[in-house]
Amino acid sequence: MKKIEAIIKEENLDAVKESLTQAGFVGLTVYAVKGRGTGGGIQLEWRAGTYKVDLLNKLMLMLVVKEEDYQRAVDIIIRECQSDHTGGAGKIFVSTVDEVIRIRTGERNDAAL
Repeated sequence: MKKIEAIIKEENLDAVKESLTQAGFVGLTVYAVKGRGTGGGIQLEWRAGTYKVDLLNKLMLMLVVKEEDYQRAVDIIIRECQSDHTGGAGKIFVSTVDEVIRIRTGERNDAAL
C-alpha cells in the first residue's frame, strides 16, 4: 500500500476530489496547512511599501491506496493541479504503508481501505 500526501492550492480541491472519486478513490483526508516552497512566498505591494508573505495557505490531501493503484491517483492529482503559472502548484509525497487497520471491524490492509 502507498500513502499519498499532496500539498495543493485550495482552489484545486473540488476538481481533485471529483476526479479521484470518479476513479474509485473515495477515502480522503484534507488538512489546512501553511507553507512555502522554493519560491519563498510572495511579495505584496501596498501604498506604504512591500510586504512579504512567506507562509501561504495550502491544503494537504492524504490518501492510502493499493500498491498497484497509486500511480493512477498521483496522475489524477497532477492533472487537476498542474497549470501554466510559475510555481506554487504544490508537491506530492509518496511513501510505503506497512499496515492499515479499520478500527470498527478490525479488517486489515486492502480490506481496510
